[in-house]
Amino acid sequence: MEDCLFCKIIKGEIPCKKAYEDEEILAFHDINPAAPIHILVIPKKHITSLAHLEEKDEKIVGRIYGVINEIAEKNGFKEDGYRVIVNCGKNGGQEVMHLHFHLLAGRPLGEKIV
Repeated sequence: MEDCLFCKIIKGEIPCKKAYEDEEILAFHDINPAAPIHILVIPKKHITSLAHLEEKDEKIVGRIYGVINEIAEKNGFKEDGYRVIVNCGKNGGQEVMHLHFHLLAGRPLGEKIV
């Protein structure tokens, strides 16, 4: 997607502070953090949202959760805990229409949601 903000970040057209990168996944620090640690983890392949996930894309979602654990361990907050949020679509609060996982940590994150 040529007009996708995250695709531009993946291509290097917009700079970011990387937390992780491999051939399929990019993780970078959010420029408007909601917690002391706020990292966005995205597939490099453009997938609009969870609602647009195809069977062939399911493996990358599993890998993303593995990368999230790796980031948490490497940055020393795995044991204290963290929150992962995925917004889906306009009514779900998704602002950038490229599948992304918010990784929040660094402080108690409030009451239990579910």
